[in-house]
Amino acid sequence: MSTPQANGHVKDLSLAAEGIKRIEWAAREMPVIEIIKRRFTQEKPLEGIRMAGCLHITTETANLAIALKAAGADLVMCASNPLSTQDDVAAALIQEYGIPTYSIKGEDDATYYSHIKTVLDHKPQVTMDDGADLVTAIHRDRPELIKDVIGGTEETTTGVIRLTAMAKANKLLFPIIAVNEAETKHFFDNRYGTGQSTLDGITRATNLLWAGAKVVVVGYGWCGRGIASRARGMGANVIVTEINPVRALEAVMDGFSVMAGIEAAREGDVFITATGCIHAIGREQIDAMRDGAIMANSGHFNVEIDIPHLEEMSSETREAREFVQEYKMLDGRKLYLLAEGRLINLAAAEGHPSAVMDMSFANQALGVEYVVKNKGKLTPGVYDVPKDTDAEVGRLKLESMGINIDTLTEEQDRYLNSWEEGT
Repeated sequence: MSTPQANGHVKDLSLAAEGIKRIEWAAREMPVIEIIKRRFTQEKPLEGIRMAGCLHITTETANLAIALKAAGADLVMCASNPLSTQDDVAAALIQEYGIPTYSIKGEDDATYYSHIKTVLDHKPQVTMDDGADLVTAIHRDRPELIKDVIGGTEETTTGVIRLTAMAKANKLLFPIIAVNEAETKHFFDNRYGTGQSTLDGITRATNLLWAGAKVVVVGYGWCGRGIASRARGMGANVIVTEINPVRALEAVMDGFSVMAGIEAAREGDVFITATGCIHAIGREQIDAMRDGAIMANSGHFNVEIDIPHLEEMSSETREAREFVQEYKMLDGRKLYLLAEGRLINLAAAEGHPSAVMDMSFANQALGVEYVVKNKGKLTPGVYDVPKDTDAEVGRLKLESMGINIDTLTEEQDRYLNSWEEGT
């Protein structure tokens, strides 16, 4: 591990030049963030606000960070996953853009949490999270900081689940905007972004031929929908497993095979989790898998596959290729776990396409602005992105694509907001 720098801790500052080029390339596909950045540069809505971001340190995140700094934010960044950092981007954030960054791809757990601790030493007034590690660390380890926190944003399904649980238990002590729940986020980022980038990560790690493969998608939320549709588009035979009867029914109506996890375990060649829940692939499924089965996780944390059981039931392990761990089981089968069970699209590939993250990070930027503008008006809890903000992101994206849509006439608006007229 490298030695910490004065204004961050990254692998190698000499990587910055390559990072700058890649950040600029991503910016070409992020016109909405560019529009917001231009306004932020003029209005400075975050002037002097201390911010901490615990996010995937990627080219797209860098463009969000640059926009927030343009708004006047005093921003520090750290990674939200030990394997998702792009080291050249982390170096560029420090060297070129002056944003302190603590993030190294492959950092061990001790380093990961030390980076979160260091970022919290900044005493943030606004937090940005990808998985809620920053918010939970404040509540658990640094409660003295809470009095100065205005609020925060959360980007992921997993993080929203954690924060909602905190709120229900009356443990969440400041407001959080659930960016993940915006229509322009989960419809597009979760479905199109996760669908494409998950298959990209698995392909890079394995060089798998998707056509004809039996692919089991565990969970049919927005992410699972995207993964299943993209796998089918590549020619795979897709099986869906679910615990929610309505989602399971939807998968059936969408033309997928649906069955219990134990049945799917006997059928599948490739297993992909996208649930946000622990042990979505558990010991029973692992014990039933065929020789050569591949397991990958597209959820935020590496708990969706029962890795302890996999280790317990194996006689030996080896790295078959980068991001592919081979487990030789006691019964002679060989099973393969990708990227240590961490989110495959960022561990083994580059994450979502920039054009998709443009909308997600637009919601993130506008969500932060909303939190600051409403300082003292929001009670502790988890809030959806305001509908007008969500619609504005959609409008800006369409505008950037040169697409015009209709608006209601006065007559139509009056009709929709009245009750008098009927048959």
